[in-house]
Amino acid sequence: MKKTLAAALLAVMPSLAFAADPVFGMWKTQVDDGAYAYVEMSGCSGGKVCGWIRRTFDNSGEYQSPNIGKVMVINMVNQGDGSYKGAVWRPSNDKTYIGKMQLNGNTLDLAGCVAGGLFCKSQTWTRLE
Repeated sequence: MKKTLAAALLAVMPSLAFAADPVFGMWKTQVDDGAYAYVEMSGCSGGKVCGWIRRTFDNSGEYQSPNIGKVMVINMVNQGDGSYKGAVWRPSNDKTYIGKMQLNGNTLDLAGCVAGGLFCKSQTWTRLE
């Protein structure tokens, strides 16, 4: 009986370890300097979350930005309560900031901060998938 229970636990544990983070998926950013993007959130190094720019849009529609494929959300660590800490890159000024995210259902509040997190600029992204 003990061997059967241990085998069952071992079979389930890998699937728990690799369960998708609730923030995984495609997100639409807010407009920033006249453009917005679709960002794919997925796993990256050490179980962290990263977000890659997959599509870009402006007033005329979809366009091929040189930023497609670049990492915008960098090494976010899930804090276990819907919040994340890491870094964010802002394409319009090519700067990386202290990053914070808060997942609220199908919205994601994302902030880039300076001065140790005292001053932040935020956006609310919406889930596409």
